[in-house]
Amino acid sequence: MSFKSLTLSLAAAALFASGAAASEHESHHEKHWDYAQNGPTHWKEFSKTCGEGHHQSPINIVPGKTVSLNNEYALHLDEDAHTTAKVIDNGHSIKVTPKAGGSIELHGETFRLLQFHFHGKSEHTIDGKRYDMVAHFVHQNPETEQLAVIAVFFKEGKNNPVLDNILGNIGEEIRIDPQDLLPPDTQHYYHYIGSLTTPPCSENVQWYLLKTPAEASKEQIEAFRKYYVDNERPVQELHDRKIEIH
Repeated sequence: MSFKSLTLSLAAAALFASGAAASEHESHHEKHWDYAQNGPTHWKEFSKTCGEGHHQSPINIVPGKTVSLNNEYALHLDEDAHTTAKVIDNGHSIKVTPKAGGSIELHGETFRLLQFHFHGKSEHTIDGKRYDMVAHFVHQNPETEQLAVIAVFFKEGKNNPVLDNILGNIGEEIRIDPQDLLPPDTQHYYHYIGSLTTPPCSENVQWYLLKTPAEASKEQIEAFRKYYVDNERPVQELHDRKIEIH
């Protein structure tokens, strides 16, 4: 074989090898859900429940079409916990994970606060309208692993020092009391059975939406939306569910 032929053969082999490596890399690159290219209309590709579930969240709340809450499922909040928490941008939201969170009590069972995170607009709508922001407080029963989520709506208003602490320390650990993010009135809320609002869209989640919103300044809302402005899932069909009010 001539030197020229050998050179061309080696170049072809190298090109084939690099192409094979690229193909192998692409085959190992897993598609991940998001709010854009792989947004909500594609989430059934990641979990069938997202596309086929009949108890999905979020939903539109029509206040005039509610029923009185079964008092067995009244919400008892105990979120007062002075603790440290890690603040991260997880690619879908700003998430805060307390080292020792508070808890809620439902139907005589205790659910511990796992984390809370934010959406640039509320996912649930009230009479078709979204709030400026929302925080979802995710709780879990340690025995049954059932989830319960408290939604705290935010409207534009006065500056919220807790949000300053969170937005100013993304990627850091902070001191926080989750109770400080709650609105003054936590006794009035909507309740229904729904799902996680992100894949895998698991159902049988107890949802409590506080009727009174908390406040955040215009500057804080704009600061959050520099990270996420459209990280909300479209509202889902209610199907056979009832919305309770307290």
